[in-house]
Amino acid sequence: MILTSHFSATIAWQACTATVPIDHLWPEERVQIADAISKRQLEYSSVRWCARQALQQLGHPPVALPNGPQRDPVWPQGIIGSLTHCAGYYAAAVARRSDCLAIGIDAELHQPMPHDTLSMVASPAEQRMLQQLAEYHPAIHWDTLLFSIKESIFKAWFPLTRRWLDFHQATVRLEHDSNTFSVQLEAGCDWPPASQQQGNWYRDNGLLLSTLVITP
Repeated sequence: MILTSHFSATIAWQACTATVPIDHLWPEERVQIADAISKRQLEYSSVRWCARQALQQLGHPPVALPNGPQRDPVWPQGIIGSLTHCAGYYAAAVARRSDCLAIGIDAELHQPMPHDTLSMVASPAEQRMLQQLAEYHPAIHWDTLLFSIKESIFKAWFPLTRRWLDFHQATVRLEHDSNTFSVQLEAGCDWPPASQQQGNWYRDNGLLLSTLVITP
């Protein structure tokens, strides 16, 4: 089950391929999805089950993981993490804040993006990069992979800054031979000083998954 040989030992993760019933949710979590459709409730429940399993690997006791005012998960004090889900895949990654500044993970079905949405995600330079990659490796839907990577970037960026980041404020360079990527943020959108970024991507079982880890 993918999530990731590239994570260091300081990061705990859990994934599942079947939905988890909402029975295990804590009251403060359940109230947040009381009016949601069944599909949304099961997505919410499944990623929180994954998160609690991952927290247990860190030796952290079970806790409620509600959404905050801006809909991002509220992690326990001293913990950072990231959640993702798509049809048939649910995952969470967590770490102690002393070991890791931020994590972003994102999973997408391995299928092409609607053509008319690519310009919303990719700059002209990135679109040229995608065309070149597709010529050499046509079996990979590089457009969807780029979307996943930019979702991972935002999931790592937002908890650090509490600021929104537009798709075009991050420029991605994909490396097809090493399954890695690098990120260049536009001026004024900076990672913490002296931090290091490690970006990886994966293709497995009809999925594309990207991870971005920010360390001190």
